[in-house]
Amino acid sequence: MDGTISNVAAGSLAEELELAAGDKILAVNGHKVTDIIDLSFQLAEEEIELLVEHADGEREIIAFEKDIDEELGAEFATAVFDGVRRCKNHCVFCFVDMIAPNMRKTLSIKDDDYRLSFLFGNFITLTNMTPKDFRRIKNFHLSPLFVSIHAMNPELRAKILRTPLGAKINEQLDELERAGVEYHTQVVLCKDLNDGAELDFTISEILKRRPHAQSLAIVPVGVTRHRRDKFPLKQFDKNSAAEIITQVERFQKKSRAESGQTFVYLGDEFYLLAEKNLPPAEFYDGYPQIENGIGMTRNFIDEFNAEEISPADKNFSVDVVCGTSIAKIFSRLTGDMSNVRILPVTNKFFGERVNVSGLLTGSDIIDALKNSGGSRDIILIPSTALKSGEEIFLDDVPVDELRKIFAPAKVLPIHDGAQFKRVLKGLIK
Repeated sequence: MDGTISNVAAGSLAEELELAAGDKILAVNGHKVTDIIDLSFQLAEEEIELLVEHADGEREIIAFEKDIDEELGAEFATAVFDGVRRCKNHCVFCFVDMIAPNMRKTLSIKDDDYRLSFLFGNFITLTNMTPKDFRRIKNFHLSPLFVSIHAMNPELRAKILRTPLGAKINEQLDELERAGVEYHTQVVLCKDLNDGAELDFTISEILKRRPHAQSLAIVPVGVTRHRRDKFPLKQFDKNSAAEIITQVERFQKKSRAESGQTFVYLGDEFYLLAEKNLPPAEFYDGYPQIENGIGMTRNFIDEFNAEEISPADKNFSVDVVCGTSIAKIFSRLTGDMSNVRILPVTNKFFGERVNVSGLLTGSDIIDALKNSGGSRDIILIPSTALKSGEEIFLDDVPVDELRKIFAPAKVLPIHDGAQFKRVLKGLIK
């Protein structure tokens, strides 16, 4: 069990109690804490006894009183103290099974932890949960959760997840609903597997589960060159992606007519692949699944267009690094800016069919920049390709490596459309 403190906020209760990075909180009022959810509930009391283990191994009980709504003011190395719940499924499209060998260990962790679903929006299958987990979700009212559906046909879902527990999806969703839990859902769509009539059935069944079901995202399967699984997976092309858009639009129009909400959303890749216009912002109902690639491109475009600034300063040159799928969007945004060069990067690391910016690696970006020739004053890279909270790519190449190689050019991660426009207009250098 590891409730290790990583940082103590200045002026916080934790600082007043002389807690420090490296200390471990083992128990609160005699209750062993297993995660930050547990810790938050236990710390809601006014009279507290903390069992702390200091970095030198010494244990101490710290007793104090606090306001009922006063926070501790400590950050922790991990959100779960008793280890991440591992996934025991063998899904036919599991991305963890498609990463390159010898990558950092954290990329090989298959998590299926309801706590990470509640805290960070990670998708879970529900197949790795115990009755105790469902009771805890109910008792703590952990809502909303994010659930990977893939198919509502029980037999097909069991086939996709490669576990008989996959067939229990209806019973498991029923249990969440009895606990009063809301949930967002997703389908990883594979051509000739869970599309067609099966997709119609899945959408229809999830729609019936409103209002507990809050949204349904449909994203296309991705396959890297490192996949070794023999199960045949087919990806979508321009025509089949367009067919999916047409198929799903029927449900979207009906849902908006009935409730004013689209509810069923397609991943941006479908529109980019089919070369279709992205839906307007209001279509995304506040972007409930933007971190899942649902509406991210539309939001970026609108942020860019909403940024009203003066004419461009063209006394500097900019290279815009991106995945091949989004390159045309960037070209349309930058228009006639002669000082801007769009640099779509072919993903050699994962395979050329992996075309999203978020899976670009530092090594491929470095090669593309070297091969592009010419000079540049600024290099813009997608922040989605970096490890959360750190400037490091999936292949462990740090952004500073690019800064070293391409100096004196300034390398900037781009987080949103407004920042992108400000850089291009010379307001950020």
